[in-house]
Amino acid sequence: MTTPALLPLSGRRIPALNLGTSSVPHHRATLRLSEKFILLLILSAFITLCFGAFFFLPDSSKHKRFDLGLEDVLIPHIDSDKGDKNTGSFLIHGQGHDQHRHREEEEQLRDKIRADHERALEEAKDKLKKSREEIRAEIQTEKNKLVEDMKKKDAQPLPLAPVPNLPEIKSGDPGDPDIREKRDKIKEMMKHAWDNYRQYGWGHNELKPIARKGHSTNIFGNSQMGATIVDALDTLYIMGLLDEFRDGQEWVQNNLDFTVNSEVSVFEVNIRFIGGLLAAFYLSGQEVFKNKAVLLAEKLLPAFNTPTGIPWAMVNLKSGVGRNWGWASAGSSILAEFGTLHLEFVHLSYLTGNPVYYNKVMHIRKLLQKMDRPNGLYPNYLNPRTGRWGQHHTSVGGLGDSFYEYLLKAWLVSDRTDVDARKMYDDAIEAIEKHLIRKSNGGLTFIGEWKNGHLERKMGHLTCFAGGMLALGADGSPGDKAGHYLQLGAEIAHTCHESYDRTVLKLGPEAFKFDGGAEAVAVRQNEKYYILRPEVIETYWYMWRYTHDPKYRLWGWEAAQAIEKYCRVSGGFSGVKDVYSSAPVYDDVQQSFFLAETLKYLYLLFSSEDLLPLDNWVFNTEAHPLPVLRLANSTFPWNHVAR
Repeated sequence: MTTPALLPLSGRRIPALNLGTSSVPHHRATLRLSEKFILLLILSAFITLCFGAFFFLPDSSKHKRFDLGLEDVLIPHIDSDKGDKNTGSFLIHGQGHDQHRHREEEEQLRDKIRADHERALEEAKDKLKKSREEIRAEIQTEKNKLVEDMKKKDAQPLPLAPVPNLPEIKSGDPGDPDIREKRDKIKEMMKHAWDNYRQYGWGHNELKPIARKGHSTNIFGNSQMGATIVDALDTLYIMGLLDEFRDGQEWVQNNLDFTVNSEVSVFEVNIRFIGGLLAAFYLSGQEVFKNKAVLLAEKLLPAFNTPTGIPWAMVNLKSGVGRNWGWASAGSSILAEFGTLHLEFVHLSYLTGNPVYYNKVMHIRKLLQKMDRPNGLYPNYLNPRTGRWGQHHTSVGGLGDSFYEYLLKAWLVSDRTDVDARKMYDDAIEAIEKHLIRKSNGGLTFIGEWKNGHLERKMGHLTCFAGGMLALGADGSPGDKAGHYLQLGAEIAHTCHESYDRTVLKLGPEAFKFDGGAEAVAVRQNEKYYILRPEVIETYWYMWRYTHDPKYRLWGWEAAQAIEKYCRVSGGFSGVKDVYSSAPVYDDVQQSFFLAETLKYLYLLFSSEDLLPLDNWVFNTEAHPLPVLRLANSTFPWNHVAR
């Protein structure tokens, strides 16, 4: 799941230093050279003063030393004639020798300072003889050398980690010719989306399919990071589009750069980039994906430098400076963002042997376990400075959704050994069912939002993932509730299908109400859009896997046909602004998650179960499959990494 569209930021960026500017007046250049000369004179005087001070300072060997080495300790004096220890007599070993050695060291130090002083003066004289252009050229040369050194360092391979013993990736051929035909159609839709991105938006984060050019949002900062490429890699591989996969791999290897001066969303970059790169590595075995994932993860770590260890929402990849969204409850961090790191970070520690990633996410968990929760619910906002909740707004949709998903999946990825995560999930679901889940007058089960002690009878498209989550977590539920939660998941799936079926386009709105006579329909104009979201189809897939009820494939095919009919354009696929209008207006954005999630879940829905079986794989919230870590104690993954 992805968070709802975020409000635009102020656009503040740290300006890059432009050493090539030639519009500076001549008198400013002259002043700069004068200032340099004065500074060099001051520096020379300071070095001379320090140099002279060493000649006039008292001999330090005459004073008591506090950095005694092993040879300076008191040792018993042994009588050479008797060969025994005189316990009352001690000598300071090597005292005269040390005084001589100290004098030699000081002489060497004086010589070094004298040489450094003379060299500095010579370099200063040389610099003053050069023109401004020559100085700029030298600076640029040094910068280029530094960049090359950093690239060489980044290119160094990580130590090989034991890849989980994964079964061979099957083709997933469904056998039934009708189902196979539907699956082939989904593959063709993927190729249409990819080919147009390849032609018109290559290297950009996303595509504007009508304008036929690249597109980006503030979650990716101001750089071209190829989000669609990274997000789509595993979908291409699973569908057997291997030429396209190799094109993406080549771009990642040659162009994916994390040293840019760009402020990005920690959450979005984690689920799309780190998740996508790790999945591509596990599926293909290509080391470049693992190496890039680790390089990016290192760039995200400064976001955790807060008083509480709760990470900032955004971090500058170059400077490491972090901050939160201005609109988020007085500078709070968001539950669905800092709570959706566990899967990727556990795998990072597993692959690198470095516990820092695991420690970061476990610190977040331990902090949450200690906090009071109103009515057992987790509010959506937490202040990273004070460690206190922000406004008491709880949602299983946007701002909260994937936090609950990752509690369950932390348990699953640990081969069901992370019992703390399972307990937190079960307790949260119990509170959600008690306070947020209701039936409408028309008999539709929905999940509302809790705002300051009041239940808002509204459900978002993002919340529709919860049907699949409840089905996924049914096995392992406390008591005899497995059947209950599978049924609850089916009821949520039905409600979300109704939100699609009650529109003109047969595509679901962003949010829908259950007030009065309006049930499972959007009321506000700004909630009537569909941006190629995957959550409803995701729930269909999980329900199909666990029940084999043919209606889920039927509903999935209805959605696929509606997307093909109303969202397909010659340059790709676009979202629409009003699903209740027979003449929809396009938003002209092909979201990266459309290739990562929506089309992947549709393809899996029409595939057999031997394609990425859920006993062996756990899907992150961007639908990137990560293997279950079958370790003796996966709560401490780095203990089991070969060194």
